[in-house]
Amino acid sequence: MGRNFSAKQVSGLVSGLALAVALGAAVAAGPASAATLRMAWSQDATGLDPHKQTAFSSIRLLELIYEPLVRLDKDLQIIPAVASSWEFSADGTQLTFKLNPNAKFQDGKPVTPADVKASFERILDEKTAAAARANFGSIASIETPDQTTVTFKLSRPDVPLLTAMASINAAIVPAAEITAGSVGTKALGSGPFKLEKWDPNSKEVLTANKDWAGGKIGVDGIDISVLPDETAILASLRTKQIDFALLNDPLVATLVPKETNLILNRTPVLAYHVLQLNPARKPMDNLAVRQAISCAIDRQDVLDTASVGEGKVTGPLTMPGYTTDASTLFCYKRDVEKAKKLMADAGFADGFSATVIAANGEPATAAAEAQVIQSQLAEIGVKLDIKMMELNVYVDAWLKGDFDMAVALNGGRADPYSMYNRYWTKAGNLQKVANYIDDTLDSLMQKGREETDPTKRKAIFADFEKHLVEVSPWVWLYTSYSYTAQQKTVQGFVPTPEGSLFGLSSVSIQQ
Repeated sequence: MGRNFSAKQVSGLVSGLALAVALGAAVAAGPASAATLRMAWSQDATGLDPHKQTAFSSIRLLELIYEPLVRLDKDLQIIPAVASSWEFSADGTQLTFKLNPNAKFQDGKPVTPADVKASFERILDEKTAAAARANFGSIASIETPDQTTVTFKLSRPDVPLLTAMASINAAIVPAAEITAGSVGTKALGSGPFKLEKWDPNSKEVLTANKDWAGGKIGVDGIDISVLPDETAILASLRTKQIDFALLNDPLVATLVPKETNLILNRTPVLAYHVLQLNPARKPMDNLAVRQAISCAIDRQDVLDTASVGEGKVTGPLTMPGYTTDASTLFCYKRDVEKAKKLMADAGFADGFSATVIAANGEPATAAAEAQVIQSQLAEIGVKLDIKMMELNVYVDAWLKGDFDMAVALNGGRADPYSMYNRYWTKAGNLQKVANYIDDTLDSLMQKGREETDPTKRKAIFADFEKHLVEVSPWVWLYTSYSYTAQQKTVQGFVPTPEGSLFGLSSVSIQQ
């Protein structure tokens, strides 16, 4: 039950002073209430539907408003959220939750088993286009025998299912809002904060949810300003116009410790920077071409140049317990001569032209990564045109698989299956983004889904990682850090490897 869930079942440059004048329009002048946290970030949410959003900026906002059945703590252990306890059946084909009887939506109505059932039925409905639908394909039926119990009947044992349920993409939303078709047009969750106001790309106003079952919230609310220039965010921290900030640019983040009144929270995260190739487009449909691109890229140079060395070169698996030595993977040591031979073998000795897309601001390093990759691939004759896009335009193109190559920052998960099944299984709901699958990848993912022995699971996913890197549909680059900066008067924030801002539910402001 609850906190004692079996580990065998779930394996577990800048002068801000010149910018201060510009802040008046974006950050409210004068001191706010001592109990209101004044916050800033550079990239706003692109939408309010927790089941559909994939952009980090959207997730960071929605995780303050909505709740899943369970969540992950700072150690990636599963802890209660809407559910107070849970239990798998002995054969692993049934997962039963007891809901917290005190859980309420922000309109005061209780969270019921009917809401849970309706939420997962919405996620499983292909017409919803839910981001995490592929995680829940083992759910055969959902039963609600009483007012606090929800039972998921599974078509097969599914070890990572519980971990998948900890994502905000599996948030519980009111059944009535689903029926009304209003999910995404307004935000009504059971989380610690209510969204009172959203002016896209300008500001959000959140107020504390006094009915939150998770405990007392230390502030009355959060006023969030959207400041696209992170040097302006640093300036407003320096002048104490804001209390807390999410930073994406590692160069700006490294300046924070020089400020005596500020604290930098710097936490390694599971998310990974990656160059996504599109094997559905020529010549990326040719294995030798994809491998040549992989061999031509110096991952450490991308990291050092774009992210000032703030991170670590990585393979696909970034979670504790599954990470391998990246140097043992195919072509992780740059080999330009091998890349040129592969290009010639594929009939592209003179190279080819392609376009790489990247988003403005997410990640902050995207443009720099694209430029380094452009320079490196030029050495093997690949002429790369860089197309920068606004985030919402980029996300639309990305979801449609409408690109030759894409520079991306993709989210990590505590379990390999939950992290990758949507891309690298035949039934994956983001196969249109990956545009590559083979029997080996699909088979290894299914084996890893059902295997309960941790040692055997690790071996299965090590084989999965080795094969995935060899067939090179994407080129994994590096993992980095999440950064938040705060005044010393802000206390209680706990960062996580997922980069979550949920810890804002526990902060207080000391006078």
